[in-house]
Amino acid sequence: MSPTKTHVLAYPFPSSGHLIPLLDLCKALVSRGINVTVLVTPPNQPLVPSNYSPLLQTLVLPNLQFPNPNQNRLVAMVTSMRQNHYPILLDWAMTHPLPPKAIISDFFLGWTHYLARDLHVPRLVFSPSGAFALSVSFSLWRDLPQIENNDVVSFPKLPNSPIYPSWQLTYHFRESKRGEFEWEFHRENMLLNLETWGIVFNTFTELERIYLDHVKKELDHERVWAVGPVLPNPEDGSIGSECRGGSSTVNHDDLIMWLDSCESGSVVYVCFGSRTVLTSEQMEVLTQALELSGVRFILSVKDLDTRHVERDHRNVLSGLANRVGKSGFIIQGWAPQMVILSHRAVGSFLSHCGWNSTLEGVISGVVMLTWPMGADQYTNAKLLVDQLGVAVRAAEGTENVPEPSELARKIKWSLERTTKERVRAEELRGKALGAINKDGSSQEQLDKLVEKLSEIRVVQA
Repeated sequence: MSPTKTHVLAYPFPSSGHLIPLLDLCKALVSRGINVTVLVTPPNQPLVPSNYSPLLQTLVLPNLQFPNPNQNRLVAMVTSMRQNHYPILLDWAMTHPLPPKAIISDFFLGWTHYLARDLHVPRLVFSPSGAFALSVSFSLWRDLPQIENNDVVSFPKLPNSPIYPSWQLTYHFRESKRGEFEWEFHRENMLLNLETWGIVFNTFTELERIYLDHVKKELDHERVWAVGPVLPNPEDGSIGSECRGGSSTVNHDDLIMWLDSCESGSVVYVCFGSRTVLTSEQMEVLTQALELSGVRFILSVKDLDTRHVERDHRNVLSGLANRVGKSGFIIQGWAPQMVILSHRAVGSFLSHCGWNSTLEGVISGVVMLTWPMGADQYTNAKLLVDQLGVAVRAAEGTENVPEPSELARKIKWSLERTTKERVRAEELRGKALGAINKDGSSQEQLDKLVEKLSEIRVVQA
């Protein structure tokens, strides 16, 4: 598509689970002729391909500063972004030869509502979570349900009236109190998202139709677009050896050779995302269960960082590797997840249910075992298990330790060929692929988004 004079400023939250899907959206907009400038800091600049298209540019902002070590890290990051980046962005936008017509920013960056106001342009929220999860967050921070004696919390205004034990609500709501800075910070951020001109979701209509309709009702307008899964298409050869979000710590050829040696649907893939580190007891149980199950597996384990020095699993992992031999493939560090999940040998996925992992599992057609740990993961697991019927619960919570033989039983079951969950997973895969293929619902939504962006007329101050 030929370039237009429409220019959009994309402002991701600088963590891989947020930045990668927004960057994929930017590529989709560029392919439709939209000029996009992506805001990055030096550490995540390498994630943006330098020669992708002349229409995709980056603006490198200063590294974030954290003057208060006692402040919640998310609050500190967003506060630093606002204080340090706001004046830079005002000056950049006002002096740019093709000023942006709109800002698309992550839902953690509610303050960009004010930046958009000062630039006289609309702000669109990009939600790296699904419509179900964001609906829960909207209701939680707007309606403020009371929590007493660790009771369950219900959301009667949402479709299907979901119910949660109070410990599954976001940490920010539970662990701070109304009137405290951090609590008020999170509430203001979410309420500003409700004032947005539009929301772009990394989901697809056939997956979350009732929740997308609910969000439109909440916003009282129709500017809600479901454009996902914003992922490489596993059927058109675009995955290749690509490792989205970083360089893989495993040799690609070795991984593919191991997978090629396995029967179709015989491998369970185990990964808890880029942030979660299991406790020592959880890792002991997980490795015992994998061994007891007798199945082939790929286990991807996050690299240790300074926050988890006590959770050094290297001895446990080396012991597992010695015992299972070629039946297991262990990756320590970043794994090429889409390459793994889209391989014919992989039949199931034990996951923390982060939204990116959820979509990658859905589009790969694998049965899922859920072990949510926090954030939107409990809602995503509820969607997968209770509403879509493509998953079974393995465990829940950061401190929960399942019984090894029971976890082993579920792992072995997840590879069975004739379960109703597998049938539904295959059906859902077809719907996901249909959404992103030509004339699919998400392609149609992308076209409508581009049309709306092109219609925006900027009113100069």
